Amino acid sequence: MVNDKKNDRSMLTLSPEEMRRVGYRAVDILVDYFSTVAEKPVATVLDRKTSENLFLEPPPEEGRDIDRVLSRVTDDLMENIAHVNHPRFFAFVSGPGNFVGTLADFLASGFNVFSCTWLESSAASELEIVTVDWVRQIMGMPESSGGLFVSGGSAANMTGLAVARTQKLGGPNDNARAYFSDQTHSSVERGLLMLGFKPDAIRKLPSTDGFTLDPNALREAIAEDRKRGLLPFLVVGNAGAVNTGAADPLDEMADICRDEDLWLHVDGAYAAPAVLTDEGRRLLSGMGRADSLTVDPHKWLFQPLEIGCILVKDAGHLIETFHIFKEYIADADTDAGEVNFGDWGMQLSRGFRALKLWMTIQVFGMRAIREAVAWGLEQAVEAGRMIEETDRLEIVTPPSLGVVTFRYTRPGLSDEDIEEINTRIVEDVTNDGYALVTSTTLRGRTVLRLCTINPRTTLDDIRGTLLRIVAFGDRREGGK
Repeated sequence: MVNDKKNDRSMLTLSPEEMRRVGYRAVDILVDYFSTVAEKPVATVLDRKTSENLFLEPPPEEGRDIDRVLSRVTDDLMENIAHVNHPRFFAFVSGPGNFVGTLADFLASGFNVFSCTWLESSAASELEIVTVDWVRQIMGMPESSGGLFVSGGSAANMTGLAVARTQKLGGPNDNARAYFSDQTHSSVERGLLMLGFKPDAIRKLPSTDGFTLDPNALREAIAEDRKRGLLPFLVVGNAGAVNTGAADPLDEMADICRDEDLWLHVDGAYAAPAVLTDEGRRLLSGMGRADSLTVDPHKWLFQPLEIGCILVKDAGHLIETFHIFKEYIADADTDAGEVNFGDWGMQLSRGFRALKLWMTIQVFGMRAIREAVAWGLEQAVEAGRMIEETDRLEIVTPPSLGVVTFRYTRPGLSDEDIEEINTRIVEDVTNDGYALVTSTTLRGRTVLRLCTINPRTTLDDIRGTLLRIVAFGDRREGGK
């Protein structure tokens, strides 16, 4: 007879007392982290050999003391990353989380909510419906719109592109053509390729001097392709391009798509929440006319990773694209109006991402979030003023939607020297640890870039970062 009595470890459990003790310790660790992150180096980058020395080992046959394991996490792992929550993390698109969102993830993970079918998660599904609709309202899309939460902008963009293919083409079509500017995020091109479109189906149009899509060039490209017997079906607009923060002329693009019967997908992954401000609404005019829209709450809605959102003007198009009858979950298919989010996108196994955004809005309220977004816009403007006041720095693209680009320069330096110095500044700033700044390339020139959307960033943080950039530039060859 088999003995079914096993110890806690073989059932993969801890005693209630041990769970409570280490759980409290984990909360203390996180509270200390949120309280002191500004005092840490923004980024610690290990070489591969050092990281292997810390972690490369076979899986242990016997379990280890949980306190020792937790110490390895805090000391060896979390001290050797880039802290995206840090107020001087200006690289890429900073996605500062918040403790309430962190707490929500802890609860959602602990309850192991399975957000695929109404049968398994009726309350969680309803909360996702409500929270997605809050996002819809913020973005100004019509009431017919709906969507779901996904991992991030890449998944959201690919979901929107898949819907566009179904609605405009009915499926794969070798004659199809898609249009967007050379400033569009790489996930759009990757998504099209993954959906089976060939490279020649992608028309990447040169951007204007302001790094936006040219509507006249778009009309010409569409007309040219129609004359060649091709099938234009999709236009992608930027509601804030990552490189510069530039926003495409979305109203004009929506007019073109209406006239030409094309699908308009808008990538607002980082900057779409700027519509909470007057300036953002002006810059992003027409965004609500999109057939599909990508928004990443783990960026400018201050959620911890991962949570992206795809909104589609006609929510039924998601089901038409993704629903496939599955015998093994036939019990979940009903006609009672329930929503099975597993039929709305690519994932069946999906976590409860909605909880963190819902809890954040419940606890802080929309006014606080609106003010936090506005502060991000203001920080970029102030950074631009500081740059203009410095004879060693010059603005390349003006502040737009929380992004400003600039270069270190000095009289007497060649273009090659300036390129080299700006490239090296990124390395110097990273090694210094005070801030994290990255570069990008605009019209063949290396430029430095600040993304200022962390509500806990101060003007002193920005000023101190720019002073260090100037100092590092001056120390390079030819400096004083």
